[in-house]
Amino acid sequence: MAKREEFKKALIEAQKAKDEVTTTTLRMVLAAVKDKDINARPGGNSEGIADSEILSLLQGMIKQRQESRDTYKGAGRMDLADREDAEIKIIERFMPAQMSDADITAAIDKLVIETGAQGMKDMGKVMAALKTHYAGQMDMAKAGAVVKAKLG
Repeated sequence: MAKREEFKKALIEAQKAKDEVTTTTLRMVLAAVKDKDINARPGGNSEGIADSEILSLLQGMIKQRQESRDTYKGAGRMDLADREDAEIKIIERFMPAQMSDADITAAIDKLVIETGAQGMKDMGKVMAALKTHYAGQMDMAKAGAVVKAKLG
């Protein structure tokens, strides 16, 4: 089932259960996906963005919420921090299992060989391949640091 359909089905279930946090979060996710779909149209993509791009979008949303949660905790606003945590858990339900550090390193080693990357000038090739093959399965910032260490 495509990610969009998963979101819509979960939204209907949340609405029936009168789960306000889940309903609001899923509406926010669907709005972000729709916004990306609309932005992709001028490039000739009338079908909307691919599931891999949706996973990257979700990963960004999770990261945003983690940063907000940390800010709220620092300011002593535990009510808002708890809300961010709840939204993170809801979004994570739609993400694939996250790769371990060892799996990330193995995937990077494989892609460095496949892309023929020789040095830092090829980092973009490796990162693009990671995003294509492993979107939503790894923290790209962490992966970027590993790629940099391998190629640097």
